[in-house]
Amino acid sequence: MTILLSDIEARVLGSLIEKEITTPDYYPLSLKGLVNACNQKSNRDPVMNLDEDAVSRAVETLTEKNLAAGTSNRDSRVLKYEHRLQEAFNFDRLETAILCVLLLRGAQTPGELRGRGERMHRFDDLNEVQSTLQRLMKREPPIVAMLPRQPGTKETRYAHLFSGDAATRASEREQPAEANTARMPMEGARITLLENAVARLEKELTDTREQLAALRKRFE
Repeated sequence: MTILLSDIEARVLGSLIEKEITTPDYYPLSLKGLVNACNQKSNRDPVMNLDEDAVSRAVETLTEKNLAAGTSNRDSRVLKYEHRLQEAFNFDRLETAILCVLLLRGAQTPGELRGRGERMHRFDDLNEVQSTLQRLMKREPPIVAMLPRQPGTKETRYAHLFSGDAATRASEREQPAEANTARMPMEGARITLLENAVARLEKELTDTREQLAALRKRFE
């Protein structure tokens, strides 16, 4: 089963998974509750500021992908939302916890996953995290990928594949400042070239005017 999620869909799905495990008494979530869960400042990276329309559209597309659904009961007329990840993939509790943290916080090391996933499942040690990651990587198609190690770092990071190529996404998120720094001298070079071109044109225009003035004097 191939899944391709937008950043907002990933945030909505991750939030639904998290709240089912950590606050079951308030799950499924109303639209307002889901918006608040998506926009939390804790346990989220990046922090988002989504409105109800954006979250509602994400729920609709997740429903089309059989990953979420609306539900209601006799006690409340308010439509609430729940995820359908278990029906789609039959994850165990360890896999669900790891994937949830990856959806909510992006690429992470096994140590970070263990610490941040503790609210959903207490891993005995890093070996248990590693074995869970390996199971997710061996799925067909794979759910998780190991990223190339960053220069100067010892630990390997992992990312989910629900939003496409993990290495490309991580690179795009982490390189803007470096890319902007690299572009600055390039922009300066372009400006210098343009200034030189303008100066040449101005000189040519001045020379042409002088030549025309000289021709007029000959015929006067």
